[in-house]
Amino acid sequence: MTKETVPSINKNVKKRYMRQLGIDVRKDWDLYLALLPGIAFLLLFKYTPMYGIIIAFKDFNIFDGMAASPWVGMKHFDKLISSASFLQVFQNTLLISVYKIVFLFPLPIVIAILLNELKNMAFKRSVQTVVYLPHFLSWVIVSGLFIDLLSTNGGIVNKIIIAMGGEPIRFFLDSQIFRSVLIGTAGWKETGWNTIIYLAALASIDPGLYEAAKIDGANKWKQIVHITLPGLIPIILLMFILRLGYVLEAGTEQILVMYNPSVYNVADVIGTYVYRIGLGEQDYSFSTAVGVFESVVAFILILTGNGLARKFFGRGIW
Repeated sequence: MTKETVPSINKNVKKRYMRQLGIDVRKDWDLYLALLPGIAFLLLFKYTPMYGIIIAFKDFNIFDGMAASPWVGMKHFDKLISSASFLQVFQNTLLISVYKIVFLFPLPIVIAILLNELKNMAFKRSVQTVVYLPHFLSWVIVSGLFIDLLSTNGGIVNKIIIAMGGEPIRFFLDSQIFRSVLIGTAGWKETGWNTIIYLAALASIDPGLYEAAKIDGANKWKQIVHITLPGLIPIILLMFILRLGYVLEAGTEQILVMYNPSVYNVADVIGTYVYRIGLGEQDYSFSTAVGVFESVVAFILILTGNGLARKFFGRGIW
């Protein structure tokens, strides 16, 4: 094959592809028409705002606009890296995210396996409904609920502690406890919803495998170890890799409605930092630089997680 024939082959392949695409569109025009609102949504709300990234490389002035604001290169990123307050925020973000992964990521898997072993379907559905209902509550409601429960002034938890002879605990004001409150409330709200994903994956495992294991004398624990968990590996990897992309998010909405100045030193994360600096101090360029930094790190983490998954488990997202 000569170099001259390669372009002609590529051209023919492209023509065949476009011809087949035209046939598919004419055949299923109604399905392609249904795609348009979703594509329009992505373009309008996901891709168009990416133009605003240039603010991170400018001294943005709200009155001059993005186009007229002067370029400053990497000035805001240099300020970001050298900022002592940002280093503390970055550390808080990593710690809270790691805690959530370590303590909360396995919980839906465990609950899904336990629910899968229940034989009473009415009880199983009731438990499943109860554990995933908190997902539909906003963080504002959840925050108010737990503030009432954990308050030092009439909260039922502190009432029990005092009745048992203890001292009231300032759950939302003590920097040594506040992170535990964040982890606990996040687990209460989201664990049940994530359980549904693993229950769906469990439903796809061939029941014949369990029957064969019983015939071979495998008890329930061995069935879980050798059938259930291997069957869940693909979805576990998928969820873990996607979770890596949110490591620097760390539950911004949750923290915004729960924290206060007394726990800034342990709870201020990148998302809340951007909110305070960008809107509070109106430093839009610096807050955009922080957001770009967060996105780049998230992208690198997803690539790394997918690469490691393919290397050690032979599969990944792509």
